[in-house]
Amino acid sequence: MTEECQNLLFEIFGFVALDYHLEAFDKDINQNKTELMQSIRIVLSTTATILQLPNIFAKIYLKFNSKYRQAHSIIRQYSNEIIKYQLLQSSDSISERKRSSFIAALMSSLQEDEVSESMKNEEEKKGEENIDNLMSYLMISLGLSRKEMIEELIAFLIAGSDTSSSSLSWFIYHMSKHPEVQQKIKEELKNICDDKRRLSIDHIESLIYLDAVIKEVFRISPPFDGTFRSLTMDDRLPYTGVQLYKGDQIYISFYNLSQDSQHWSIDPNIFFPERFLNEDKSHHPYAWIPFGGGHRQCMGQDFARFQLKLIIARLMQHVTFLDDYPQMNTGGYITKFSTLPKNLSVNITFD
Repeated sequence: MTEECQNLLFEIFGFVALDYHLEAFDKDINQNKTELMQSIRIVLSTTATILQLPNIFAKIYLKFNSKYRQAHSIIRQYSNEIIKYQLLQSSDSISERKRSSFIAALMSSLQEDEVSESMKNEEEKKGEENIDNLMSYLMISLGLSRKEMIEELIAFLIAGSDTSSSSLSWFIYHMSKHPEVQQKIKEELKNICDDKRRLSIDHIESLIYLDAVIKEVFRISPPFDGTFRSLTMDDRLPYTGVQLYKGDQIYISFYNLSQDSQHWSIDPNIFFPERFLNEDKSHHPYAWIPFGGGHRQCMGQDFARFQLKLIIARLMQHVTFLDDYPQMNTGGYITKFSTLPKNLSVNITFD
């Protein structure tokens, strides 16, 4: 089930952000794209491993990991395909779409010399061997190189879909364990939109209880345990008096903050979405930071929350998740690129 959640979010992100159909569910028609999905999973798994290693060992591990290098190469090939397709679009089209399309925004940042070079045929390229044209080519304008753009595409493709699929998996798990919460979501949906064929943006934005449920999923099962920050100056921790120095790297645990009883009026160990509507509505701003905080917080969090809310609303209109296999549906977690349910096994009925 977690793999199917990943497929769904990969497909959505590819279509919405990259104007490209990854065809994540199409295992028979296009073998190459199945290869792409497998490659993405290999990179995700490898990334999870190297995050646990010191930098020097991580570099050695990547250098000699042929499976990872091959997977990365396949992803680069598809990223090149996406860029080539976008280069066929007119500059006016890219300019018009850059405010609403991630790939168009990246394309508008591609170095101008690389854009012009990519559009020339082989004869034109051979004819540019005089020193003036060579110097002109070497003058790099402000913007991303193609290599940088490919790395950006890979990073956003992975980070922009895997975290949301993790949260969707956790939502399914928690709903199976809390049928009363699931029923409240369904009732809210019926009150706001009783026609399953219509679900507008206004309907989605009106689902206040569902917002609280999603916040609670993020609180009790964040897609990442925490993050690292490097100190820019010496400091000393209050209460403990621990001395910190400029350049030190500190770990901030999202999970510990969201489970600290000092910051929550209602027991933080229980799954209770209503906390965000009442007693814990005005919680400490850093007690709930599943997307990080400050100016380095996740730039895609609004998109992630909206697509998750839309997917969940559609699911709750049509299916119910049941905890019919409690001996297998035991939760726990495994850490890959993001944190996933270790044991997720539910029954699904169609409403």
